[in-house]
Amino acid sequence: MNLQARVVIVGGGVMGTSIAYHLARAGVRDVVLVERDELAAGSTSKAAGGVRAQFSDELNIRLGARSLEAFGRFADEIGQDIGLHRVGYLFLLSTPEEVASFEASVRLQNSLGVPSRMLTPQEARRLSPLITTDGLLAAAYSPDDGHCTPEAVVHGYAAAARAHGARILRHTEVTGIELRGDAITAVSTTLGRIATDTVICVAGAWSKAVGAMVGVDLPVQPLRRQIAVTEPVPGLPPSLPMTIDFTTSLYFHAEGPGLLLGMSDPDEKPGFATDTHDRWIPRLYEAMQHRAPALLDLRRTATWAGLYENTPDYNALIGEASSVSRFLYATGFSGHGFLQGPAVGEIVRDLYLGRVPFLDVRPLSAGRFAADAPRPEANLV
Repeated sequence: MNLQARVVIVGGGVMGTSIAYHLARAGVRDVVLVERDELAAGSTSKAAGGVRAQFSDELNIRLGARSLEAFGRFADEIGQDIGLHRVGYLFLLSTPEEVASFEASVRLQNSLGVPSRMLTPQEARRLSPLITTDGLLAAAYSPDDGHCTPEAVVHGYAAAARAHGARILRHTEVTGIELRGDAITAVSTTLGRIATDTVICVAGAWSKAVGAMVGVDLPVQPLRRQIAVTEPVPGLPPSLPMTIDFTTSLYFHAEGPGLLLGMSDPDEKPGFATDTHDRWIPRLYEAMQHRAPALLDLRRTATWAGLYENTPDYNALIGEASSVSRFLYATGFSGHGFLQGPAVGEIVRDLYLGRVPFLDVRPLSAGRFAADAPRPEANLV
């Protein structure tokens, strides 16, 4: 294979396919997306599928809200049913510090048009009847949030990108990026050479290695996270929100007739392992016992593990390298990449085309760490 491309996108998850679609729809010709496995085979297919605008950082609020709009019109615009359930996100808060932080976040979210609000423990339990209110001080809720099917989003974007002329190469691994001075000239792959002057890195947890090919530091560290699905739950409310016990990070939402649930494991070490294990189960059960004891009686019917792509401040890296001509990146989303995929696709399209995007993402440049200007996000799951 010997191809030429205007732009080569490295990574076939939600970011890569969203960017491919937005570029191709904007009229950019010879867009080539390269994925070493199947589309969505990395972190996207392992995600819990939550979509929200309830963040503490204005940029993340606006990215989330913009993406929620896109998810809402996805079936009409892209022609793909993504199983969108606008059931809301419910954060359960157990300490005065959490309450104060979320009160500030809700004020900021409301100023940006997000209809989030604070709830009493009793109001929270009416929305999510599987929880107990013992020790609960308050909750934060937004009805516009919810969850959908990550693989459906990826395949919808991929089909629409192809329809607009983009080319997608699966089972094709990037092995190097050729430079002449500070200019990109080609991408080397296991299927051959692709001549191009532009690379967009959206390789998720594997982005650091891609950046290193052109001498760009993308400080992304992989971390395994596990998810389980339960047997059917009789009487499960159809409007059950994505429920998150913020203190422990235990979360759950409806998945068919059962529940999808998970939580972070503070003992997990960074690395690319994606096999499942039971070392997290005692802590999971402890969190259930404390906040949702009804979950303890449910049999797990499936488990899987995926990778978070964490940065030092748990916020995304979006921008264009200054040391190499036309090397763009969108990575390091630290657990909230899927839900921001549509908006980031728009932004990277505009960065490529030299347009002013709807949101100034310069504070999310990878260079912020060298400049000692981290951008922390507090509302993490």
